Amino acid sequence: MKSLTHLMGHCALATLATAGLCWSLPATAQDMSTQSDEASANARQDSETIVVTARRREESLQETPIAVSAFSAATLENRQVTQTQDLEKITPSLQFKPAGQLSGNSAASVVFIRGIGQLDPTAAVDPGVGMYIDDVYVGRSVGGTVEFGDIASVEVLRGPQGTLFGRNTIGGAILIRTKDPEFGEFSGRARLRAGADNLIEGFGVINVPLADNMAARVSGGFRKRDGYVIRAFDGLDLGNDNSRTFNGALRWEPASNLTISLRGDYTKRKEHGAPFVFAGINENAPVPAIVSVGAGCPGATIPFAPLTPGDPRFGAPSVPQIDDPRCANDFQAKGKFVNGGTAKVLSTSEVWGVSGTAVLDLNDAVTLKSITAYRSTDSRGIRDADNTPFEILTTDVGSQSKQFSQELQLQYDSGPLSGILGGYYFNEDTDERATVYLAFPPTPAVIGSILDGGPGSRDLQFSKLETRSLAAFGELSYEIVTGLELTGGLRYTEDRKTYQGTVFNLFPSTLPDPDPLPTKAIPEGGPLYIYNTPNRRTFSALTGSASARYEFTDWLNAYVSYARSFKSGGFNTRYNAPPPDYEPVPFNEETVDSYEIGAKMEMGDFRLNLAAFQANYKDIQLVFREGAVPLLFNAGKARIRGFEAEASYHPWGTGLRIDAGMSTLDDKILSITEIPGATATVSPGDGLPLTPSFQGNFAISYEFPLGERYTLTPRFDGSYTSSLTFITGSVPEIEQDGYFVANGSVELAVDEKWKIQAGVINLFDKDYLIQGNASLGTLGYAEKIYARPRNWYVQVSASF
Repeated sequence: MKSLTHLMGHCALATLATAGLCWSLPATAQDMSTQSDEASANARQDSETIVVTARRREESLQETPIAVSAFSAATLENRQVTQTQDLEKITPSLQFKPAGQLSGNSAASVVFIRGIGQLDPTAAVDPGVGMYIDDVYVGRSVGGTVEFGDIASVEVLRGPQGTLFGRNTIGGAILIRTKDPEFGEFSGRARLRAGADNLIEGFGVINVPLADNMAARVSGGFRKRDGYVIRAFDGLDLGNDNSRTFNGALRWEPASNLTISLRGDYTKRKEHGAPFVFAGINENAPVPAIVSVGAGCPGATIPFAPLTPGDPRFGAPSVPQIDDPRCANDFQAKGKFVNGGTAKVLSTSEVWGVSGTAVLDLNDAVTLKSITAYRSTDSRGIRDADNTPFEILTTDVGSQSKQFSQELQLQYDSGPLSGILGGYYFNEDTDERATVYLAFPPTPAVIGSILDGGPGSRDLQFSKLETRSLAAFGELSYEIVTGLELTGGLRYTEDRKTYQGTVFNLFPSTLPDPDPLPTKAIPEGGPLYIYNTPNRRTFSALTGSASARYEFTDWLNAYVSYARSFKSGGFNTRYNAPPPDYEPVPFNEETVDSYEIGAKMEMGDFRLNLAAFQANYKDIQLVFREGAVPLLFNAGKARIRGFEAEASYHPWGTGLRIDAGMSTLDDKILSITEIPGATATVSPGDGLPLTPSFQGNFAISYEFPLGERYTLTPRFDGSYTSSLTFITGSVPEIEQDGYFVANGSVELAVDEKWKIQAGVINLFDKDYLIQGNASLGTLGYAEKIYARPRNWYVQVSASF
């Protein structure tokens, strides 16, 4: 806590320095004496006020005692934020990466806020950061990659959330809000974009009044673009875009105090595969040595039967570093944008959802709100993990998830007292099929087949996963004296996790899936690694939050806060051999205690928000390896400290706009618990994944009027991210050094109805990693994804 106090001291000094700067400026507000000047000031304040719903009610961003970044639709469009993964370019302490490890699916998101998130995108693990679309929680990582079409706003809440939201999250939450249908207005807009790599993208939306108290809004879009990584084997382009989206909304006010909203969304992607490339091979790992001996690599050796001592191919696992295509070594590298794999790859997803929201104002102070939703996610990803012609590791993961949620809120807001009381039910069922092709295990039959030029084996895993969650939550705020507001909240959560698995190995790998599937485990005379029976665990916790906010002046609000949250445990679902007692290996919940101090300042045209925090992270769900298989165990304790700042300068009456943000993160793994029979992938002294020590971003634009009808707006923005890792532990082959990325554009607007825009993404053509994965011990491979190189676009949009 001493270091946190020191960090908070820096925050306070920065606040005082900014305040001093403000007082050194001419006190124009005090000099305003005429009615026209006062009207101008009020108009400026109204136009610049940012309204957020981070506390489930509308309030000014500057009065919210939460570290939150809020972006309007115009801001997102101007800064080229077209989907959720772009948010990391403009948000402090946020990392949002595609193609989650082991998934092979480009739409499987990996999201971290303040060093807390989820690396494994499977349904067995809950996300560390909650994603909400129009107040509906999105349970699967594939559903978290959202195209920004008819967007009203996006808010990124940093730190644990639970006492205000249906689903509990320990890292933070991302709130995406689409636009509501508008009464009495027939309007629409459309845009068409073309660019590099044969990009063609379109989007359109129309708002239709159906009656005085009813309106509908419908939108749709598509994006097609060639991939930027080419497979040498067949010329297939990886990392391509091929998606289409559809959204519909109906808003009805049958009475003056009742609003009913119905929404639906649909997104489909059918793409060639994630743009992974070769990152490295451990030439002394068993699997690369096995495939090299099988291919006839000169000097390669393995210690497995049917080879015996005296055979020149017998010896410790080893592959010589020679430039021979028969050898699985680092000579297999083909560059940043060429893939050397030969296995089938693909990335597909189909995500849709419907929801109904009813808001009833019981009186001027009390509101009842109901949110009912159903969502479906169907995805499949196939990846050639080693990115070589060898069958070291290929994964094929398909998943179908259905979720139903019901949330009830009772909101109160009158005078000095406001609050919310809520109940939440969440029901998710997932069926997952995962099969893994590999040259393992090293049995005489498998080794003999590979030596004869035949196939290896494949692990086959069918998982049925159920999550049933019940929660009650509430939060109360009271302004005890003018300017001083105290807030406290509690949440009780009970999560029940059920897992039933059919897990076994097929040899040879060319055999089809058995039909019917086997049902008996090895002790029962069958082939299954675990008993084919339901396994169930319940996780419950009482968590809470507290904060105090004080308005020192009309331009300065400050707050202190505390929050405790937890993420449920579950069952590991991946096995390459029978676990102890032929029972699935469970893992428990992890918890976070977060302490924060912040200040929010708005001085005329200048806005500055600051926050400093410390998070104590306990029982971290960390990846260990048992042979070739990654398993989660609660084996870590860490401390994360950070400081965040966001600023904007929009001089009234001019076209200048400057926005900036930054964050620093200091993470430390305090301890790692040994797990018998498993190898840790991280140790004290290593950093947490996706936790860069510094992130910074800025944007500058100026709107030049060209007569009465035209405006010309050039824009330039950039972001810097310090070095970061993508997995737990240190693997230099997939670590990224600090990098800066810039974008530039120019826009011509005509009568505020037509716009023509041209721009360049990754203006300076920087090569940098956006994903990485490795298992250099037994499997011996490492893979990585580079961002798309510099590319240009031209866009035309119109509205009526």
